[in-house]
Amino acid sequence: MYTMHKLSLRLLAVWIICILFTGFFAYIARSIHLQTISSFDEPIIDFVQSAESPGLTSIMKLFTTIGSTTSVVLLAILTLGVLLWKKHRAQAVLFAIVLAGTGILNQVLKFIFKRERPDFNRLIDIGGYSFPSGHTMMAFSLYTILAYILWRNVKNTGSQVVIIILAAMMIVMIAVSRIYLGVHFPSDIVGGVLASSVWLFASIAFYQRFQRQRSGNLQTK
Repeated sequence: MYTMHKLSLRLLAVWIICILFTGFFAYIARSIHLQTISSFDEPIIDFVQSAESPGLTSIMKLFTTIGSTTSVVLLAILTLGVLLWKKHRAQAVLFAIVLAGTGILNQVLKFIFKRERPDFNRLIDIGGYSFPSGHTMMAFSLYTILAYILWRNVKNTGSQVVIIILAAMMIVMIAVSRIYLGVHFPSDIVGGVLASSVWLFASIAFYQRFQRQRSGNLQTK
């Protein structure tokens, strides 16, 4: 009974977070529509792009490549293969749902808002709409769900801390690379994190509830 109560409180907290994040996303989207977001975007763009140098540009292009669709798909296939090989089928399903859902959600949101990309100091050529950032959404979902799955399967505290740090580093570097290379506004990045967070947290909440119910059913048999 105590465990179920604890799980219910955890799920309630997740839904509250999802509602808050959805509200923040809606606020950013409205600010973009009203064209009042520039006071947020411009100082960050100026700060990030002021560090431009040939060496840093090469590094940022590398992180953008790591966050590309091809790289994400290859890493996803490898991860799914390992999870299925290790017989972690439920985690494999969770992983696939999180990534597929994130990709679909990003395309839907881009189609709805149709924000044009920045047209100044662009260091790479790219098409498509800008808000929310697809690279950021996929990076956040991919590396967060990877960290979550690894964290559950690795019992060593030191290893868990390293996993979280590496995941955070990858997310931040991929996101910053999009601003540095001039293909996204900072508000695209924040919107991407908020959108993917809602989908990711909701998916994990359903997964945990399913696992708890499954465990309870096995115990009653």
